Amino acid sequence: MIDTHSHINMTEELTLDEVINNALNEGVEKIILPCAYPKDIDEVMNIADKYDNVYALLGIHPSEAKDWTDDIEDKIRKYADNKKVAGIGEIGLDYYWDKSFNDIQKEVFIKQIKLANELSLPVSIHDREAHKDTFDILKEHNKNSKVVMHCFSGSAEFAKECIKEGWYLALGGVVTFKNAVKMKEVAKEIPLDRLLLETDAPYLTPVPFRGKENRPEYLKYIAREIALIRQISFDEVDKITTQNAESVFLHRF
Repeated sequence: MIDTHSHINMTEELTLDEVINNALNEGVEKIILPCAYPKDIDEVMNIADKYDNVYALLGIHPSEAKDWTDDIEDKIRKYADNKKVAGIGEIGLDYYWDKSFNDIQKEVFIKQIKLANELSLPVSIHDREAHKDTFDILKEHNKNSKVVMHCFSGSAEFAKECIKEGWYLALGGVVTFKNAVKMKEVAKEIPLDRLLLETDAPYLTPVPFRGKENRPEYLKYIAREIALIRQISFDEVDKITTQNAESVFLHRF
């Protein structure tokens, strides 16, 4: 299995060595570590360089859009020569907390899409309560980058629109929640060849560990739930989502 979105640099209960070793012991062979804050970029690259099975996503979260500078863009462009860079992320729009700088979010989102296009790297998309704007901006400005809708939170209908564009959907711990009817429908309906697995650790911990700090080692519970929903084997979910992740993020290796 491949955890396509895991903030292992934010875990507090275990060391990085423990997090990574536990993941390996539970069948998670590779972990993709995204940036969120500008200060994360150097740290994420250092971790990816240190651990053979950890790869980096470089970019800044929409909540940090006001801190975007040309220097950040130059730093990402410089690091992109490193083959441990799997993509640009997490980038996108977040209208949940603060709508006062939506225009800045859009501007920085577009800049990071164009940077990904220039570097021929995929994008990992954060979309929270901003489905239409996220979709419209990607459709207009993305020219050649593969698109992953990280922690997909839309309806089955929106999922189908994303699939029509050739994008991938990453599902995490929410799909294991008893009341997550919408996510279970998405897990059932989308084509397997467009499905990715993620934990978004240390957040959104799956059942039966909900309420505790999330870890890549819990990825199997997400895969098991999807297998149950689709009435297919765990091994099939594992095999196909791994192939998808390798095709999207790890084709350089």
